[in-house]
Amino acid sequence: MGETLPTAAALLGSDFANLADLIRAHGREQASKPAIHCEDVCVTYAELDGAVDRVAAALQRDGVTAGTAIAILGGNSIAHVVVFLGALRAGCVPAPLAISAAPDQLAAMVCDSAAPIVFIEAEYAPLALGTRKIRLDELDAWLAPEGSSPQPVHVTAADPFNLIYSSGTTGTPKGVVQPHAMRWFHIARAPAGFDRAVTLVATPLYSNTTLVSVLPTLGWGGTVVLMRKFDARTFLVQAERHRATITMLVPVQYQRIMALANFDRFDLSSFQLKSCSSAPFSAALKAEIVARWPGLLVEYYGMTEGGGTTVLVCNAHPTKLATVGTPLPGHDIRIIGEDGREVPSGEIGEVVGRSPAMMSGYHGRDDVTADACWFDTDGQRYIRHGDLGRFDNDGFLTLIDRKKDLIISGGFNVYPSDLEAMLLGHPGVQDCAVIGVPSEQWGEAPAGFFVGSGDPAEILKWYNDRAGKTQRLAALRRIDEIPRNPIGKILKRELRERYMD
Repeated sequence: MGETLPTAAALLGSDFANLADLIRAHGREQASKPAIHCEDVCVTYAELDGAVDRVAAALQRDGVTAGTAIAILGGNSIAHVVVFLGALRAGCVPAPLAISAAPDQLAAMVCDSAAPIVFIEAEYAPLALGTRKIRLDELDAWLAPEGSSPQPVHVTAADPFNLIYSSGTTGTPKGVVQPHAMRWFHIARAPAGFDRAVTLVATPLYSNTTLVSVLPTLGWGGTVVLMRKFDARTFLVQAERHRATITMLVPVQYQRIMALANFDRFDLSSFQLKSCSSAPFSAALKAEIVARWPGLLVEYYGMTEGGGTTVLVCNAHPTKLATVGTPLPGHDIRIIGEDGREVPSGEIGEVVGRSPAMMSGYHGRDDVTADACWFDTDGQRYIRHGDLGRFDNDGFLTLIDRKKDLIISGGFNVYPSDLEAMLLGHPGVQDCAVIGVPSEQWGEAPAGFFVGSGDPAEILKWYNDRAGKTQRLAALRRIDEIPRNPIGKILKRELRERYMD
């Protein structure tokens, strides 16, 4: 008699399960249910499970052993997801790479991961990456024959699940090793009803922001709808067409969607949960979404590296929209000073956190991993978030700024986010960013960039007349667009280089 395989319910009710095993269970139990839609193509769970088997079997055929990284370079596609899941089933470690990275960065990441294969979209195939390349549009020719079954691979909670490279703007991004335990926590914490989810995905698959919604959806047997590229109107069309229930977007995407003149004409009544992460989310934008878009709006604050996570259910806390909420159960977040000691509630300091969802470390970078950690008096490890923040008396965390973006002008701390909020009060400013620039008089001084129709000299005078002495801008320049990475973070290093040039 054959081995009795566990049901999806049994796996989801256990202390730990492998996502690849959940996909297999869904393929047996709900074979015809749509697993992934992308443009006009749909694959069922049975088809997805079969394709994942073919990837895993082909990797094993080619001598790729468990624990080996497998690089993926491409946009959102069904093939991208299939390779990711197939690598997991073979016990390998998928390493999705940012298509926005420079060619030398991509080559360095492939080298750092030691991936023997990079699965790649056709437009990136000419890049010299120093390893074997398999085009995603020619995947079928490489796959093991239909019906192939890979050799079973046992993984533990401590084994690496995936390798996510940080979104650095220069040099080689650091590879964050996320263990199976961390991803299992993301799946297990999903709220009730995720098995019926229709998750509309408009952020890139190489981003942790995306994976924390895609992987739980597939783990619970919901349906993922992939957008190849984000467009505000197309997003609403797809949401209405597929009766989307869940989405995870970054603030700039919400801003563009809410700015559409015909937003209110779309039927978005199917939405149950909209979430946001990765970049500062203004209280005014949160309030507008709560008022005009059905379903809960939840902001998550955390890191790809793990540490602590906070959650803000915006609908339930209308007076706390300027915060990022309170720590999730089981998550411990502290605020520490320059001396490494905790500061009292209400004081600003560096955010550090620990939880069941923490990286194993940076790949091959023990020194950098050590620098990213803080230990309390009991020797427990926390991850430094790199943000400055403070807790209020109700336990809600307010983020002040990125620690590295802090401007020290004449010995005073100047927080760019405060200045940016003031600039946005001018009707001629649609978007803005403030950076620190060298100053002979003050050592460092704030300078601004803005997008809008206003006159820079007039806005600069308007702003400086209202700002405190240490907050006055040394310069203000108008540009066509504030540079951001694909998940909405402002590229302040690029602005500094532009200013110096």
